[in-house]
Amino acid sequence: MTETVPTTQLTEVQAQRRTRMAGVLARRRAADRRFRWLGFIAVAFSALMLAFLLVNMSSAGVAGFQRSEVRFDIPLAGSMQIDSRRLTQSDPMGGLELAGLEKVVEGAAKKAFGPDADDLVAQGAWREVASALIDDPSLLNGTYHASLPASDDLASAQRGEGDAAMQQVAKKLVREGKLVRTFDKGFLSRSDATSPQSVGIWGALKGSMLTMFITLVLAFPVGVLSALYLEEYAPKNRWTEWIEISINNLAAVPSIIFGLLGLAVFLGLFPNYRSAPLIGGMTLALMTMPVIVISGRNAIKAVPPSIRDAALAIGASKVQVVFNHVLPLALPGILTGTIIGMARALGETAPLLMIGMRAFVASPPSGFTAPSSVLPVQIFLWSDEIDRGFVERTSAAIVVLLVFLLLMNGLAIYLRNRFEKRW
Repeated sequence: MTETVPTTQLTEVQAQRRTRMAGVLARRRAADRRFRWLGFIAVAFSALMLAFLLVNMSSAGVAGFQRSEVRFDIPLAGSMQIDSRRLTQSDPMGGLELAGLEKVVEGAAKKAFGPDADDLVAQGAWREVASALIDDPSLLNGTYHASLPASDDLASAQRGEGDAAMQQVAKKLVREGKLVRTFDKGFLSRSDATSPQSVGIWGALKGSMLTMFITLVLAFPVGVLSALYLEEYAPKNRWTEWIEISINNLAAVPSIIFGLLGLAVFLGLFPNYRSAPLIGGMTLALMTMPVIVISGRNAIKAVPPSIRDAALAIGASKVQVVFNHVLPLALPGILTGTIIGMARALGETAPLLMIGMRAFVASPPSGFTAPSSVLPVQIFLWSDEIDRGFVERTSAAIVVLLVFLLLMNGLAIYLRNRFEKRW
């Protein structure tokens, strides 16, 4: 005969089990809530840091897009012997210099500010007057209302720095409306200079554009073709495994190593192209290529095998399968890796310093082989200056770099979404 368990004892066992299960479920739910809150805190912290960066750079960059300018009138009618038709010929700036425009500007400044005008107006400010005359030769027949860059000492005094006597002069000129802090329209169109009042970002911005173009033209097709070969054609043996390991290791190599490679190889082959976008683009292409290869292989692996089987079943060749079916479906994933690689290349400084792209370049590059700088290197050089005016310009250059990065990534994301296939 089987021994029966009392009902009261069975009820107690069931109650204990229910109590234990309720405790286990409560701990699981508590762990789930903690994980959810930790994830929320992590996302909120990241968003807060990003917002802090953007607000800090934007607020500091506002001052960087401004400069101190002195305003006075320059009587040009009859002050120079130059035909307005000369301004439409070659080297109009040289023609104005020979005609004595610099002395005319100096004389007008001394009439407006006294004998110490040379200490108040930036050196070379007459060139801005010359640029205005070249754009509008009719100004030669009247009075030009000039707003020219102030000297570095006067600009510092307006910010409350430097010599006390100069600060008093700055306050007096501000009250008279002859010294103003205004938006610097030429910051985006000028190149590097020795004075923070005269610097611009166009030379470095154009250099970055040319360098990124060379990087994309070299890294993207070579990286995609390498990924296609390794996934679709290469035999699985010891050599391909060694190549895969090497590519994965190259993606983690410090960027300065690629700079040393570019210094030894590319500058060894083209010694006359030091600091040129061509050399910088080839160096950054070496650094970007492993990222594109790895992301390309993963995107190609993600294409369903049924796509290949169906194409082969209706008589398509291997090349047709790869380029008409596999590659279009893998292209969004490949573009994602390209975005990551190009964004990393845009912000790199160390490899470009190694190949000499830290030179002082006072004019925008005329082509892929002309001396140039890039935005990250320009930011690095300005941040090392003592003058606070360069600190403000550094913040403005960072804003330009962020905008350039957002535009470049936005275009890449648009292309990725356009080629994306929905299953």
